[in-house]
Amino acid sequence: MDWLQVMVLAVVQGLTEFLPISSSAHLILVPVLTTWEDQGLAFDVALHLGSLSAVVIYFRQEIWKMVTSSLTALRGKGIDEDARLAFWVTVATLPVCIVGFLFHDLISGYMRSTLIIGVSLIGFGLLLGYADWKMRGTRSEYQLTLKDVLIIGGAQVLALIPGTSRSGITMTAALMVGMNREGAARFSFLLSIPVIVLAGGLEAINLMKAPHLIDVPAMLVGALLSGISAYLCIHYFLVVIKKLGMQPFVAYRVLFGAWLLWFFHF
Repeated sequence: MDWLQVMVLAVVQGLTEFLPISSSAHLILVPVLTTWEDQGLAFDVALHLGSLSAVVIYFRQEIWKMVTSSLTALRGKGIDEDARLAFWVTVATLPVCIVGFLFHDLISGYMRSTLIIGVSLIGFGLLLGYADWKMRGTRSEYQLTLKDVLIIGGAQVLALIPGTSRSGITMTAALMVGMNREGAARFSFLLSIPVIVLAGGLEAINLMKAPHLIDVPAMLVGALLSGISAYLCIHYFLVVIKKLGMQPFVAYRVLFGAWLLWFFHF
């Protein structure tokens, strides 16, 4: 890998992992628009580690409260809002884990087409726009109910369809159950932690089964750039949605999806 490839892939991964615009849709363009060869599993694991580090560092205070409160609850000393939030994150993660495990081969082998990605970008983008415009409420992530969490967790399963965007569909569902924009985004980002851990762990297991040559400097730089871009993305996304809402990202998704369909299929 040359350094330009390392930097481009790391920044694309870091930005698109958390914006509601679909990382798979953007990463598919890299081999199309360049002559670069596949970066390999080891580099993918490094990029996931960078993204994971960013969200953990950004929400370190919330995570610490969730962990300590959960331990307190397990000792039978009561359940506060932080322990409840940790439980909701766990519950909302279960559906995508189960479905992803059962249908991994189908999803990775037959659904990664530009037609599916383009349609998903447009369709789920318009759904996000509707949820942000008509359905959003005033509740934060600390005011969720079990029904809300099951809806958001069920919606996260749809993120297995390339082009949907995990962050986009979870924010859409969160807005539809009456959360405000910031609460929907924060809960989506917290949900990303176990998902990235599991996805990165699966890639690491596959890497051990079929070892590849490891470019350590490229992995270190890629993880660092992915982490920095992801951290900045989270911070400024939360700022932007307070002022502009989700509609700029909806417009981008629709235009990008339309371009993909035109470029590959017309």
